[in-house]
Amino acid sequence: MKVKFLGVGEACDPEYHNTSILVETTTGHDQIMLDCGFTVPHSYFSLVPDADELNGLWISHFHGDHFFGTPLLLLRLHEMGRKKSFLILGQKKISEKITDVMEMAYPGFVEKLSFSIEFLEVEPGDAIETAGFRWRSAESEHSARNLAVRLEAEGKSLFYSGDGRMTDATRALANGCDLAIHEAFCLQGDMSGHGSVERCIDFSEKISVSHIALVHLGRENRAENAKTIREMISKVPGVHLFLPESGDEFQL
Repeated sequence: MKVKFLGVGEACDPEYHNTSILVETTTGHDQIMLDCGFTVPHSYFSLVPDADELNGLWISHFHGDHFFGTPLLLLRLHEMGRKKSFLILGQKKISEKITDVMEMAYPGFVEKLSFSIEFLEVEPGDAIETAGFRWRSAESEHSARNLAVRLEAEGKSLFYSGDGRMTDATRALANGCDLAIHEAFCLQGDMSGHGSVERCIDFSEKISVSHIALVHLGRENRAENAKTIREMISKVPGVHLFLPESGDEFQL
C-alpha cells in the first residue's frame, strides 16, 4: 500500500493544502482519496493527469475543508473525458450532501457528467469490501459528526482520523494498524472537537501502531511550534511519529 499526502493543512492555512490522503495498492490498480477540501483538486491533478486512475472518494465529515472540493474534482474528471463510474463513500446522507453541494457549485451539472456516481454509506459496525480495500469506521468527537476510517489491503492497514478528538471507538479502530494518520490541531491540552500533538503521543502509547503521521495542525501551531513538535515526537519510544509535508509519500 502506498500513501501520498496531497495536503496536510487545516481550513485556513495559506501555506498548505487541506488535509487529503491518496491511498494506492502496490499494483496501482486501486486508488482512493480520503477527503477533498477546497484546495485539494488542484493538488491532485498536478500529480495525477489520468481521468480514470482514481476509483473513489471517502468523506469523513461535512465541513468545507473536507468535502467542498468534490464539485471541482468531479467537474475536472468530466472535462478529462472520464467514463468509468466513480464511487463516493461516507456516513449517512452522503448522497444528499454531495448532490446538494454539486447543485450549489454547478447547477444542473450532475445530470451532464460523462460518468455515473455510486454512493455507499459506511457506518460504524459495517465491514465493507469495495474498490480494492476493506473499510471500517468509528465516530470521533467533533463539532460535526465525523467518522474515522480504517482501510485494509494487501496485508497492510491504515487509519485516518478525519477531524476530532479520539474516542475509545477510534482507538480500537486504529489498534494494530501499520500507519495511523491523525489530526493534531493544537500543541497541548484539549480543544473542543479537535486533537492535539500531546493527545496523539498519548494515543501512540495506548494502541499498537508502527507509524503515526500528524496532520491538520493549526496554522499558527505549525508556524510557531514545528521545531518543538518534532523534538516532542522524536522522544516517543517504540513508534515512529512524524510531520509529513504536502506531496510526501509513504510506503507500507
